[in-house]
Amino acid sequence: MMHSQIDMDHTPNAMASESDSLDELDIIDAQGATEDGMYEHFRFVADKGQALLRVDKFLVDRLVKSSRNRVQQAAEAGCIRVNGRPVKSNYRVKPLDVVTVVMDRPRYELEITAEDIPLDIVYEDTDVLVVNKPAGLVVHPGHGNYNGTLVNALAYHFKDNPDYDVNDPRMGLVHRIDKDTSGLLVVAKTPDAKTHLGRQFFNKTTKREYVAVVWGVPSPVSGRIEGNIGRSLRDRLQMAVFPPDSDMGKHAVTHYQMIEDLGHVSVVKCVLETGRTHQIRVHMRHIGHPLFNDARYGGDQILRGNTSSKYRQFIANCMEICPRQALHARTLGFTHPRTGEEMFFSAPIPADMTALIDRWHRLQV
Repeated sequence: MMHSQIDMDHTPNAMASESDSLDELDIIDAQGATEDGMYEHFRFVADKGQALLRVDKFLVDRLVKSSRNRVQQAAEAGCIRVNGRPVKSNYRVKPLDVVTVVMDRPRYELEITAEDIPLDIVYEDTDVLVVNKPAGLVVHPGHGNYNGTLVNALAYHFKDNPDYDVNDPRMGLVHRIDKDTSGLLVVAKTPDAKTHLGRQFFNKTTKREYVAVVWGVPSPVSGRIEGNIGRSLRDRLQMAVFPPDSDMGKHAVTHYQMIEDLGHVSVVKCVLETGRTHQIRVHMRHIGHPLFNDARYGGDQILRGNTSSKYRQFIANCMEICPRQALHARTLGFTHPRTGEEMFFSAPIPADMTALIDRWHRLQV
């Protein structure tokens, strides 16, 4: 996914955003994110008498402090859409076309304040910062959730860096993970780094590996899950899987491999080929193996094992040990935006998941 380098400040046509929940999916839903997890920042409807005009010229005339080059970079990254579909910068706008600019984060309703929130920094240089996000930390501010986020922590970390503006969409987080998922994220410290890294995510050339604890033991023990992911037709707070050849949702592929069979649960490795909202969580549920303690997708129920009171208490204790979906973004690989060097980072499985796995090792019921 990719941020465009369009400056959004003081643009009168910016979309308002609001939400009635702190959960990230609720924020996505209320703030108008598309099914591929992008947020709409601008919307323009061409007049009935609109003459054919290249979309990059159309947008430059309407966006404050935006250059044609930035619009073209945004189009290359899939951030310029007409009637809901990505277009190239040479697309010619027609009468009544709906032209939108999307980015991979919501619009910030307020100026971001710096907060001294500890950061687990894995790597940093003049271009990029890689952090290991703890579970429970929201990535981006949203309605009712303006403080205590990773972005607030970044504002504090960069408070003495005159070249970094946390409110500037041309730099910052290039991708995101759910509030209750732990693991690695990369931050672009310059506009050029944001452009290059964003293009890698958009073109699916990054390397991302997750570790999860799931209910049951997948059979086969490794495989490829392909199924479009889009908003559930029954529950707007969930994502759902649709047939790959349908016009519902967006194409999504997850590769999984079992690491350890623990009886009623197993530890699996998941490698993303695409990056959709809740992709691993919804794909693993789709094949009958929801993530352990994933309340949104049914993993907070006892889905394997017996009905004894001892076992029920054991599960309750496990869910206290790891009070969130057992999912960790363990590795992240990308090409350095300036040097071209292949970078690869790893973050150890956090203490709550390690304790959970250890408890299953010692299960005697």
